[in-house]
Amino acid sequence: MSKMVLLQDGQATPFELTQDETVIGRLPECDIQLPSNMVSRRHAKVVRDGSHFSIEDMGSGNGTFLNDQKIEGSQKLKTNDRVKFGPMLMRFDSDQDDDDSSASYALQNAANMGTLEVSESDDGSSTIVGSLDSSTLGILDSRPQEKLKAVLDISRALAGTLEVETLLPKILDSLFTIFPAADRGCILLKDSKTGKMNPRAMKHRREDEDATVKLSRTILSSVLEQKKAILSADAASDTRFDASESISALPIRSMMCVPMLDLQGEPVGVINIDTQNPMMQFRNEDLEIMVTVAGQAALAYESARLLQSFVEKQKQEGEMNIARGVQQALLPEFLPDLPDYSFFTSYDSAQAVGGDYYDVIPTRDGKIWLAFGDVAGKGVPASLVMSRMSSVVRSVSEFVTDAGEAVMAINDHMCAKATEGRFVTFVLTILDTVNHSMSVVNSGHMSPIIRKVDGTWEEFDDDAVGVPIGVMEGFPFETRERGIAPGETVVLYTDGVSEAMNFESELYGMERLRDLICNCDPDVKVMGKTIREDVRKHADGRPQNDDITMMVFGRSAT
Repeated sequence: MSKMVLLQDGQATPFELTQDETVIGRLPECDIQLPSNMVSRRHAKVVRDGSHFSIEDMGSGNGTFLNDQKIEGSQKLKTNDRVKFGPMLMRFDSDQDDDDSSASYALQNAANMGTLEVSESDDGSSTIVGSLDSSTLGILDSRPQEKLKAVLDISRALAGTLEVETLLPKILDSLFTIFPAADRGCILLKDSKTGKMNPRAMKHRREDEDATVKLSRTILSSVLEQKKAILSADAASDTRFDASESISALPIRSMMCVPMLDLQGEPVGVINIDTQNPMMQFRNEDLEIMVTVAGQAALAYESARLLQSFVEKQKQEGEMNIARGVQQALLPEFLPDLPDYSFFTSYDSAQAVGGDYYDVIPTRDGKIWLAFGDVAGKGVPASLVMSRMSSVVRSVSEFVTDAGEAVMAINDHMCAKATEGRFVTFVLTILDTVNHSMSVVNSGHMSPIIRKVDGTWEEFDDDAVGVPIGVMEGFPFETRERGIAPGETVVLYTDGVSEAMNFESELYGMERLRDLICNCDPDVKVMGKTIREDVRKHADGRPQNDDITMMVFGRSAT
């Protein structure tokens, strides 16, 4: 997509170029209207030829300027070209790649009118006249009074500023106060993802000036790679200097460019200021003060950035606490209170929210649905799948009574809008407390462990295990029926139990779990708490690597 971007009053307003001809002018019927008396009624037009765009003046009174050069006829547009229509400045943006052989590229700060140009090659008009190692940021061995005053001035100016976007313009304001000769300044910050330097703040002493801050790539590279502060000046003694030429016509200016170093001493940004006044050139003494001030500014920026990260983290933690509350609300608040049966549940997520799931749902036919599952993965993505699973199971329980049909319906619902890789291993147990039996459908989960009255354990065979929920639509799940004798206990668990690890990366293991179930007190609540504590004992303080969830239920011995 290509567009013209109007840069006015600190705002960037885009106009997409969707037509073969886009007319720019003062009249309301123009495709892009520029409200200025110095813009002609039909000032210029942008012509599209395939993927290329060009600008043509339409006989305007004040002319059309492309990169400060008045155009005659048609001129091809390239990304970041600046076009002036009277006092109105626009920028051409395009997602088409430009010719990489261009000598410079421009970076535009959307919140400012200025443009930053980084020269790919030096033309000899700019000379490095001094440099300073940035490790001298805190040294006050020379001009200590002026350095201390500068530090105090910028510290006072930045005090209480906590937002990065507010801090950066204040840094430039302070530098313009400390260095009255400064005409233009900019701050570039490093993008943490791409590593590129992007302009984030720009200032001109004369706000009505259409000035471009120019940086030499050689100087910028020296500042970043060598962590040196650079003092550069246009050479008045250049061999091309013509003594007969008026000094006011010479592009004489002086520039200071210094790195902003983080707490580890790595450059996170660059501060640049320059002057166009030939009588007020910066000196090495000014560079020393600039380095000192930039060090204080970098500390202020680091503090603001760290505080911003802390605030964002606090906000995320607050949102995660809300999410945890929402997820906890999806779990049953009360367990059935029956004379012949007891129930115990335990849920410990590895993160603020998890992907393990259980529910206890009394149905209209007098039975109890015990739904138990484990979403692949953990954290927020798994918790979202878990919440949908909870809703689907609740909905199906209102209309379906057969366990096999119920799991088929649940699976089809989840397959309809499945997320790749987010399947659910699931066990549905329909408990008949009148006839003392249970119907079990296993969808890719571990078999429930049944502790029999004689202290031995039993599991359903692997032939009864179907595919996980959300993998294959229309899969026919098999139902297993089993009676529940007095004193028998059933344990359902997620792999967070059997695969809990200690600091030696040793798994808790199925053998230890089965032995504990067989040798433990058969009381449901005692057994559930004993398993939970034994898993924690095995982990020995190692953080959970997965959600740990259990459901234990059983029939009273008498």
